[in-house]
Amino acid sequence: MSHPESMDSLLFLCARRVVAHRPLPALPADLYPVLFQAAFLDGRPLVLRDLVATWPFPVLNFQRLVGCRELLRDHPCKLCVQAVILAVVAQLRQDLEEPGRHSSLRVLDMTGLPDSVSGHAPDGMSVWSGTVALAKACLEVSKHQQEFRRRGSKRHKGHSGCAIAAATPQPPGVDIHTDLFVNGTSYGILRDALQTGAAGPLRLKCREFQAEELSASGIVTLLESLYPSFLRRVDLRFNNLGLTGLSVILPHLSRFPELRSLKLQYSNVDVRRLTPESAIGIRCLAGQLGMLLNLQELNLGSSRLSGNLRQILCNLQAPLESLELAFCSLVPADLAFLSQSFHAPALKRLDLSGHDVSQGLLEPLRLLLEETSASLLHLDLMECRMADSHLDTLLPTLRRCSRLRFLGLYGNSLSTAALKDLLQKTLELLDLHLVVYPFPTDCCKPEPPVESGWNFEEVVDEELLAVAKAEFSQLLANSGRTDLVWTNNPYGHRALDYFSL
Repeated sequence: MSHPESMDSLLFLCARRVVAHRPLPALPADLYPVLFQAAFLDGRPLVLRDLVATWPFPVLNFQRLVGCRELLRDHPCKLCVQAVILAVVAQLRQDLEEPGRHSSLRVLDMTGLPDSVSGHAPDGMSVWSGTVALAKACLEVSKHQQEFRRRGSKRHKGHSGCAIAAATPQPPGVDIHTDLFVNGTSYGILRDALQTGAAGPLRLKCREFQAEELSASGIVTLLESLYPSFLRRVDLRFNNLGLTGLSVILPHLSRFPELRSLKLQYSNVDVRRLTPESAIGIRCLAGQLGMLLNLQELNLGSSRLSGNLRQILCNLQAPLESLELAFCSLVPADLAFLSQSFHAPALKRLDLSGHDVSQGLLEPLRLLLEETSASLLHLDLMECRMADSHLDTLLPTLRRCSRLRFLGLYGNSLSTAALKDLLQKTLELLDLHLVVYPFPTDCCKPEPPVESGWNFEEVVDEELLAVAKAEFSQLLANSGRTDLVWTNNPYGHRALDYFSL
């Protein structure tokens, strides 16, 4: 399948003219990709249904056809996504009704579709509603298959009155490669779709699984229904699992040989006060993590791990490449362990946000950065109570992180002068393309009392901040580093994903 043409090509412009009218004329197979791209970006769901109905290739990959996540995000169209799903459902129903008819499409790849938040993209489909739409489609096709079999069974009853199974071979069906997002509202329908549709004509094969606000038993039920050979990430956030809940879930992850990323943030793990019960729980957690032989990314964000990082990571069989420990109440011994472990020289992504570097963590952090400097691509140190003197201590080590692409410093107490020094001294890091810096301390008015209800943004002096921003921009322009983005907006960028590093 050829890659679709760029949007300014003559072929793409011609394709836009073609999809503006229905019905479509007879088309050669090699035009289908660019016509799909044009129909999706122009918001033509009926044309998309026509194209999918006669799709001449075994694979239809959304991202590859439309071009990239940015195009999908900038052209959200819930009706277009639904049209493709409904067209696949209609195709499978037709294959069931017409013995001997087999469509070409075997895989619909919907992985990596960006989330369309209704407030910003009212015409888009959220990842949560997308999961529900796919689950409904699977259940509909399975129901139709069952009805078709019942009709066939009645037609093939012998004179003895015994039902004889219909001899008509079943069509091979379609696998949907997708990322599944589930919460308490959508749990029931996804569970039914995974269990009922596993052997049906429309099968969900999950690449990334995210569950929120579910019980441990509910999560296990869904995990047991997933295809084992396709899953690469499990993200269990806001589930209030604790060590007990995690001990129920983690044994079920060892059946996924491709699992490389495990995110357990906000799981209500607190082992700051070690008790006999929590010690047993930590050993259990460590042993279960050690069973995940291909694990390369681990997120334990907002767990309270003080002094127990060594015990939790001690059974891992291979070094981690991404480790997120934001707001984990780490102590110097935790960072010292990490700097001496086999993980340090392999780390590409490190998030230590929310740790007070003034509490004995500065030197262990510097030593850790020394050990990670050859591999580190993404470093997040937001809200670490870092002052100018702390940054001055870390700066020589930061300059040795020659492959660094992202540096997060938002929420720290740094002056304009310190930030200008950081900017000038990191210009030599040619891979660095995004720095999220804090509001400079000299651009802020004294904070009012807490009871006033004011927030931090309200005490920023906008005129002083504008001057500081202009100085940063001028330094970047003078150095020729217009590719390097400096911003004080921690939400105005898409975080680097481990799988894109």
